[in-house]
Amino acid sequence: MTNSVWENFRKLLVLLIIACWGGSVAIAQRILIHSHNDYRQTVPFYQAYAQRIYSFEADVFAGKEKDQLLVGHDADNPDPDLTLDDLYLQPIIKIFKQNGGKTWKDTDDRMQLMIDLKSPAEPALGWILKKLKAYPDVFDPSVNPHAVQVVISGNMPDPVDFSDYPAFISFDGRLGLDYTPEQLTRLALISAPFSEYARWNGKGSLKTDEKVKVQSVINQVHAMGKPVRFWGTPNSVTAWNTFHYMGVDLINTDRPEACADFFHDFGNKNFRITGNEQGNASGVTKTDRLDKTTSGFQGFDIEKLQLTKGIEIYQPTYRNDGVGSKVKNIIFLIGDGMGLAQIYAAGAVNNGLTLLNFKHIGLQTNTPKDAFTTDSAAGGSALATGKAHCNRHISMSETGEVYPSITDVAYDLGLACGVVTLGNLADATPAAFYGHTTERDDTDKITDWLLDGKLTLLNGSGLEVFTGREDATGFMDQLKKIYRITTDIGEINLADDPVICADSRMDLAATGETLDLLAWATREAITKLTHASERGFFLMVEGAKIDYAGHANSFPGSVVETLSFDLAIREALRFADSNGETLVVVTADHETGGLTLVDGDRNGLVTARYMTDDHTPVMLPVFAYGPGSSGFMGVYPNTQIFYTMKALLKAK
Repeated sequence: MTNSVWENFRKLLVLLIIACWGGSVAIAQRILIHSHNDYRQTVPFYQAYAQRIYSFEADVFAGKEKDQLLVGHDADNPDPDLTLDDLYLQPIIKIFKQNGGKTWKDTDDRMQLMIDLKSPAEPALGWILKKLKAYPDVFDPSVNPHAVQVVISGNMPDPVDFSDYPAFISFDGRLGLDYTPEQLTRLALISAPFSEYARWNGKGSLKTDEKVKVQSVINQVHAMGKPVRFWGTPNSVTAWNTFHYMGVDLINTDRPEACADFFHDFGNKNFRITGNEQGNASGVTKTDRLDKTTSGFQGFDIEKLQLTKGIEIYQPTYRNDGVGSKVKNIIFLIGDGMGLAQIYAAGAVNNGLTLLNFKHIGLQTNTPKDAFTTDSAAGGSALATGKAHCNRHISMSETGEVYPSITDVAYDLGLACGVVTLGNLADATPAAFYGHTTERDDTDKITDWLLDGKLTLLNGSGLEVFTGREDATGFMDQLKKIYRITTDIGEINLADDPVICADSRMDLAATGETLDLLAWATREAITKLTHASERGFFLMVEGAKIDYAGHANSFPGSVVETLSFDLAIREALRFADSNGETLVVVTADHETGGLTLVDGDRNGLVTARYMTDDHTPVMLPVFAYGPGSSGFMGVYPNTQIFYTMKALLKAK
């Protein structure tokens, strides 16, 4: 590797490390993977090439016939059909021809072919050079800047003889050899046996003393201005992640497909809060797993998800927590798609959450009536009505029977009722608290129920669900007789009348600038409802886009949306402590994405991955605070939450 090429590589590496340790990594950046003993794959070369692997290793030895180069692990029992030409050189040549002189048509990323000589360097190396020279546009960077980087390893020539070989090949360096500056320019990388420094099998973490030794090697190689690779490494997600964050430049693996899958879209698998610039991190992650009202969501912009500081955590007083006194108000917060992994990840990144200060905690199951895994319609409706639902149903049975929601119960008791969502106000979860239909996409039928006038406040995004109706003019005329319509959260409390606020900002992913938007809306809602009725209020607040992040497999999006939701929880607890008669309940309608935390550090870095882009049927936590909160402990179906809240309201 020439000095200029290495300098470019080092610049990319620095940007990559900064981005990784600073938060989200640019989607376009490439993590270099080395397919060790690639010829042992079911389909050599092509299997790893399909995963856009950077480096391919082939063990090669001279055959009995002239110019015959065989590929395999056992030189004593070679397979004459497995040749370097057939397995690697000709496939690479064909690919370059198809891709216009590049490894891949859509990128300038290069490929490395490591030829590990298992027989003496001569005559095998001479035969290799003869074959490579026949295709300078494929194997000579001086002819084609996109050419394959060919690296000779194994039984290499003595370093003093490097200059005898053409510049289009490089060599695999070794620690302990005293290379001259000129010889160093001929090294593409330095490889070291992992077993000399550690006995780790990839489970758990490296022991401290072993980690120090491995890190010392990495630092030593980098001080020489070269990338480093360890061979004989464990093949596991934990190991790959550890090596990557320690600064290993080429991740060695015998499982190239699994390794590539782990590092694919790596920017959406890592997050930490930092005050530093995020390099050139960029890219928008979207999903096609959303329904009618949310299908226009613009996605999660990694660059805008960078946070320079964490959120403030509220420490509750616990003055009225768990007591048996009357419940005047209920604030019910639902993190759509929020499971334990989402909660813990956000807490680890932020060094705590207000939510994690709750003392009364339970677990709810959320199986719908017609399937094993719930959607938001059935999950939200079960929470709202206490009835098991079929998926896609909004507070209504299969036969069209209307199921009264906790909002109906509260309204009949003379309480003011509010619904706030950081999403579309006619989406499934908020709709379950005021509407009824057998199809969640039927927003006309859902919003028709607003004409009952039971809500004091409805706040979310999506004015178009009203203005886009065929009967928009007539419907809006009726709606305006009941509600004041505004598009700004700041105008919710301009008057004492019932209000629908369709603020378009609530349709966007949370960013550092808008992180407290849901908290602001929650605060305004509490003020609105407190003044609306002396008898108390019921308020449902939804953190909608934790679910969107799960569908999009955007871990940074999940963390930021969960932090946004926690700020709303903070507002609820602050009010509960000041009021003394307010119950706060926090849960989810389902988990989205099957989020699994892979690793991290003690300084707020978390690495995670999703198992699916859909909902999962796992149990969900239920957190409760204030009078009556002890009633939410234990394990129970999601329908039980309705009955516990109903009993507390009626007991007043």
